[in-house]
Amino acid sequence: MRKGPSWLNIASIGLGLAFLYIPIAILVIYSFNASRLVTLWGGWSTRWYAELLNDDAMLDAAWISLRVALLSASAATVLGTLAGLTLVRMGRFRGRLLFSAMIYAPLILPEVIIGLALLLLFVAVDVDRGFWTVVIAHTTLTLGFVAVIVQARLIGFDRSVEEAAMDLGCPPLRTFLTVTLPLIAPAVAAGWMLAFTLSLDDLVIASFATGPGATTLPIRIYSEVRLGVKPEINAVCTIMIAVVALGVVAASLLSKLREVKPVPVPGPI
Repeated sequence: MRKGPSWLNIASIGLGLAFLYIPIAILVIYSFNASRLVTLWGGWSTRWYAELLNDDAMLDAAWISLRVALLSASAATVLGTLAGLTLVRMGRFRGRLLFSAMIYAPLILPEVIIGLALLLLFVAVDVDRGFWTVVIAHTTLTLGFVAVIVQARLIGFDRSVEEAAMDLGCPPLRTFLTVTLPLIAPAVAAGWMLAFTLSLDDLVIASFATGPGATTLPIRIYSEVRLGVKPEINAVCTIMIAVVALGVVAASLLSKLREVKPVPVPGPI
C-alpha cells in the first residue's frame, strides 16, 4: 500500500513556502497601507498607487525597465533558441566545447564579474553607456538560460515528425518554422518569460552598463531605499509582482493550449 506524505514532509514544505511568500504577502498588504510610515498600519487605502502616478522619475524608470526587458528577452530568445539547436543538432563540431562554455558562462559567473567585463568592453570600444548597452548586457545575461531550456526540450524531441515533413517535400527552413518551432514553442515561451523576469529584476549588471537617462526601475528603487522606504516603493513592487505573475499564468496557459492543439504536417510544395 502506498503511504501518503508524512507530517514532517508537509511541515517542511509549509515552512519553505512560508519563508518564500510571507515577505511578498507583507509587501503587497502594506502597499495598501494608508499610513506614510511603512511600519505602522493605518488602514486600507490605494492612495500610494495614486501617488505613484505622479512620481515621474519612478514611472520613467519603470518604462525603461519594461522596454529593456522586452527587447533583451526577445533577442535572448532568438539567439538562445539558435544556440540550443546548434548544441543538439550539430553534433561534435570543432569548437563545440568553447561555444558551450561561452553560452553557459553567464549562468555560472557572478553578476559582478559579468557587469565589470561588459563595462570594460564598452569602454574599450568607446561606446556611450545608456539604454542600448543595458539591452546588450541583459541579452548576454539571459541568453544562456533560454539555451538551456530549449536544449532540454530538443533532447527528447521526436525527429520522425520532421523527417515525415521533409519526405513530403517540405524544405528544412519551412519544416523548422511549421513543425519544429510549434512543438518547442512552450520551451521557447518559458525561456522568454525567464529572460524577461531576469531582466526586469536585474540590478547589478544594469548598474555597470547603464548611463545618463537609462536608469532602470531596480536601480531607482535601490537608490531611494537607501534614504528610507517610501510607501510608493511598496506599490511599484506590487505592480511588478502582478506583471510577472500574469506573465507566468499566460505562459502556462499557452503551454497547455500547445499540448492540446495538434500540429499539422505540411504537404509538398
